[in-house]
Amino acid sequence: MRPSWDEYYMEMAEVVKKRSTCLRRQVGAVIVKDKRLLSSGYNGAPSGIIHCEVTGCLREKLNVPSGERHELCRGLHAEQNAIIQAALHGASIKGGTIYVTHKPCIICTKMMINAGIQELVYKGDYPDEFSEQMLVEAGIIIRKYKETKES
Repeated sequence: MRPSWDEYYMEMAEVVKKRSTCLRRQVGAVIVKDKRLLSSGYNGAPSGIIHCEVTGCLREKLNVPSGERHELCRGLHAEQNAIIQAALHGASIKGGTIYVTHKPCIICTKMMINAGIQELVYKGDYPDEFSEQMLVEAGIIIRKYKETKES
C-alpha cells in the first residue's frame, strides 16, 4: 500500500534530523505547499559557527531544563532553519504546512505564525504550553502525526 503524504513528509523530516549536531535532541523539519517540498531544516549551530559537538552543550553544563532559556544555546531550531532557508532561496512558505519531528517551542511558533504557516504536523512532544496557546490563537491547524503499523 502506498504511504500517505503525511508519511512521506514525516519520513523526510526524520531523514533531515540526522544532520542535527545538537547533543540534547535531534529535530528535523520540512515545509511543503501544494505537495511540493519547499524547505528543510535541522537543529544546529549557524553556518560557519563551531558546533556543540566540539564545544559541548552550555545548557547541559548549566543544567537548564528542556523548554527553557533558549537564548543559552548555540544552535537554531529545525523550524527556524527551515524558515530561514526558504527566505534565503526566495521560496514563499505562506499557506504552507510544516512537518516537524517534535512540537515547536514558543520562539519557533512565533516565527511560523509570522511566516504564514497554516498547518503544523508534529510527531514528538515538547514541554511548551505557551506555544500550544499561541498556535491555537493564530488559527494554525495542529495535527499530531500518528504512525501507521507499516511506518
